[in-house]
Amino acid sequence: MYHGDEDRPIIIYFHGGGWVIGDLDTHDPFCRALVAATDCTLMSVDYRLAPEYPFPAAHDDSFQATRWILDNLNTLAPNNGTAIIAGDSAGGNLAACTLASMPEEPRLVGSILLYPTTEHYLHGFPSFSEHARSKPLTAPIMRWFFDTYMGDITPADPAAKQVFLNRRTDYRNFPRSLIVTAERDVLRDDGRRLGIRMRQAGVDVTYHHYDDEAHGFACSEGPTLGHQHFISLAQEWLKPFSTKP
Repeated sequence: MYHGDEDRPIIIYFHGGGWVIGDLDTHDPFCRALVAATDCTLMSVDYRLAPEYPFPAAHDDSFQATRWILDNLNTLAPNNGTAIIAGDSAGGNLAACTLASMPEEPRLVGSILLYPTTEHYLHGFPSFSEHARSKPLTAPIMRWFFDTYMGDITPADPAAKQVFLNRRTDYRNFPRSLIVTAERDVLRDDGRRLGIRMRQAGVDVTYHHYDDEAHGFACSEGPTLGHQHFISLAQEWLKPFSTKP
């Protein structure tokens, strides 16, 4: 946990890594930078990883952790009684899917989704082929992540609908959201499509696309210009959630 100010929402953060790799340490510098810029308390959530813990372990852990945090806001580090759910890549998927599982939760007032994955690789988004070899997240790696986490569950399996947020038809209860995508990223079209559908449903969406960046630029590459721009973007976007007069 990283402590912020009592007039700010608490950020519930899920790290990326394809539900297979990544942990609290890999995203510690990014979380610290986000707290320093926004003055928000941030709770970074550790969840079970595949292959030891395949689907739906990560999604179940994310939902249960979020529920616990929301139910204990008054006893946690400084916050104003509201929460922003956030994550990058597979963590963005966990954040968005958790949000979708809590449609009537008034304390979840916003979401920050960094290049989230929303659909199976067989769906055929153009970015998956256009940037199949764009590092650091290539198409073979993304396929391995999915296959390792999902196991024998196919895209057509009804249980898989929990993961593929792109298939959701109703986004009306989603809160104000910040969605970020990168051009050189197999997941570029996942976030873009999600932003379009949320806007069509009347959700207040701030969508920012980085033309010169690749997957992971905001969280994994250190204090680059892209990282610094995103931190400033998040800082401005979060200001209206403050309860300070």
